[in-house]
Amino acid sequence: MWKLLATVVAAALATLASASDASDVVVLTPENFEQVVDGSKHKEPSVVVAKVDADAHKELGSNYGVSGFPTIKFFPKGSIDPEDYKGGRSEDDFAAFLNAKAGASVRIPKPPTFVPALTPQDFDAEVGKVFSGEESVLVAKVDAEAHQELAKRYGVSGFPTLKYFAPGSDDPEDYSGGRDKESFVTFLNEHAGTHRTPTGGLTAEAGRVKALDVILSASGEITSSVLEQAESLVETLEGEAAKHGNLYIKAIKKVLDKGKAYVATEIQRLDGLLANDNVTAQKKKLFALRKNILEAFAKQADE
Repeated sequence: MWKLLATVVAAALATLASASDASDVVVLTPENFEQVVDGSKHKEPSVVVAKVDADAHKELGSNYGVSGFPTIKFFPKGSIDPEDYKGGRSEDDFAAFLNAKAGASVRIPKPPTFVPALTPQDFDAEVGKVFSGEESVLVAKVDAEAHQELAKRYGVSGFPTLKYFAPGSDDPEDYSGGRDKESFVTFLNEHAGTHRTPTGGLTAEAGRVKALDVILSASGEITSSVLEQAESLVETLEGEAAKHGNLYIKAIKKVLDKGKAYVATEIQRLDGLLANDNVTAQKKKLFALRKNILEAFAKQADE
C-alpha cells in the first residue's frame, strides 16, 4: 500500500485534473526522489503528484518524519524542505490547496451521481441520527491514527473503514456495501433486526407480530375471546416480539373499553406526536410502533 503522497509543485497547475489517474502519479524511490522534488527530472507538467511506499523505503519516510499514513507533504519547486499538508482529504480540498499555491483555478471533474456518498462526518450525523432511538444499535467511531494499536488489531489499513460488531462479539464483519445512507440503513436493518427508514422513521412492518395479525384478521370484531387468544399467544413470545405483543394486548383492551372509534382517534393523535419535533427519538419509536399495530386493527375493522 502506498503510504506517502508527496506533491511537487512548480509554477502552474496545468494537469491537476488528471492527477488522480494512476498513470499521472509518479512513483518515488530513494534514487529519483531529489530529482523529482527539485524539478530536474520533470520539466513538464509543472505540477507533479507523486507517492512513495514508506514501508519499502523506511529511511526516506524517516527522513521526512512520516509516522502515520497517509502523510501528505508539499514541496515547492527546487526545495527539499516540505510543508506538511493539514487540510481536508477530499479532492476539492487538495485542488483548493494546490490552486492557492500555484495561482491556478483548476477543478476536479466529478461524474454525475443521483445518490450522495456520505463522508465520515456525514456518516456520524446521518446514520447515527437514523438509529438514535434504537437501544440495540450503536453507531461509533475511532480515530485510527491516534489509536494505531486498536486499528492494527482490527486490520484497519485505509480510511474510512467500516466494520459491524454483532451484539456480544469481538469479531467484526467488514462492511463492503455502498456509501450512501440508504445502503447503510439497509445493512444495519438486516443485521440488527431493526426496521428503520433512511429518514429515521420506522417502516410499516416495525412492531407487527404476524401471528397476532392473523388472530385479528380472523375475528369479525374485537371480543373478549380475541383478547384471550392474544394473551395466550403473547405468553409464548420472547424478546422484542414479546414487547410488541404486549402493545397488541393493551390496544385490544382499549378497543374493548372505548369501542372501535378508539382506533382511528388514537392513530390521529399518534400522527400528531410523531410530527412534533419536541418529542424524543425514543418516544417517537414507541409511538410509531403503537401506530403500526393499530393499523392492523384498522385493517381488521375494514374487512
